[in-house]
Amino acid sequence: MNAKALDALRRMGTGERGVEETVSYAIGHRIRIEILAALHEGPESAAGLAKIVRQPLSTVTHHIEELLVDGSIEVAWSRQIRANMTQNYYIVVELPEFSNEEIDAMAPEERQALFALIVQAATAEALASLWAGRMIYDPNIVLAWNRFNLDGQGREAVANEQNESWERVKNIAGDSANRIAETGEKGVTYVVTTFGYERCRTSAPTPLTTGDN
Repeated sequence: MNAKALDALRRMGTGERGVEETVSYAIGHRIRIEILAALHEGPESAAGLAKIVRQPLSTVTHHIEELLVDGSIEVAWSRQIRANMTQNYYIVVELPEFSNEEIDAMAPEERQALFALIVQAATAEALASLWAGRMIYDPNIVLAWNRFNLDGQGREAVANEQNESWERVKNIAGDSANRIAETGEKGVTYVVTTFGYERCRTSAPTPLTTGDN
């Protein structure tokens, strides 16, 4: 299992806010959302982010520091620009695609952090695109959401369908990359998200451990 990724998961929410509050905070302000969306494209400095989100450097620096403390973003690298000044380049926490077996082997708090980072990334991208007003011009846009009451067999069938669909999407993306390399066509980045989870509005009870009565 990727040790660097696990270390990032363990840092998530270690500041004043817990994991859930960290995500809520990160996507609770437009500037932070724009910062996250920009960093999904690659590492950037505070000055570079200020230009991208068109906000004062002092404002952007404040939001970067908050995201950094919470573990929502991390320092990708640093470079010396003056004798007494270092410039940091930031990036969102990079996660590999974990197998089901690797996720099962994680501690509960690691899984919670992993899911939190995925929710954070998907929500930030969706809100950034919505604010940009680009969704309404995409003739092939797909936005679907609903609640379904499923039995055990139905839940498993939906999960299998989503997993198979996700594999097909990755294959399509690979084929597109190959065609782009051959034709030189300029590709366009699209966000594809799939969620499937039990609807719940209250915290789950803490499982009993050996020796509890």
